[in-house]
Amino acid sequence: MTELIQSKKELIKEAKRYLANGKETIAKSPIEGKLYADEKYVREGAGIAYLAALKAIDGYLVGKGISKDKLPKSIEEYWTMKKKHIPHNGKFSQSLTIAYQNLHISAYYQGAQSVSLVKEGMQAVKEIITMLEE
Repeated sequence: MTELIQSKKELIKEAKRYLANGKETIAKSPIEGKLYADEKYVREGAGIAYLAALKAIDGYLVGKGISKDKLPKSIEEYWTMKKKHIPHNGKFSQSLTIAYQNLHISAYYQGAQSVSLVKEGMQAVKEIITMLEE
């Protein structure tokens, strides 16, 4: 079975779908004060939303002619590709850092349940997608 190479447009669309799915998953958790009550939904949703940011970056890179087998496989490789192929943009760098730290490390790996932390991470992913789809 051959795998289809997705276009930039398709990957950006997929990133938006991932972000929506992440939000839907997190919304399954009730909020108690300033925390989500159900860690499981927060971890799952944060992981999906973080992947949305990576999908958007993949889409941008594919649009720049990077072949699928050359796409990054670690956050370090994403930073390297960003430096080489994405024009210097402090807002993009900040958004990627926030998405990585808030969603991937804090919420997904460490189980953080802070509503503000997760929402800030989700907003960062949305900004990444918006910047890269243009």
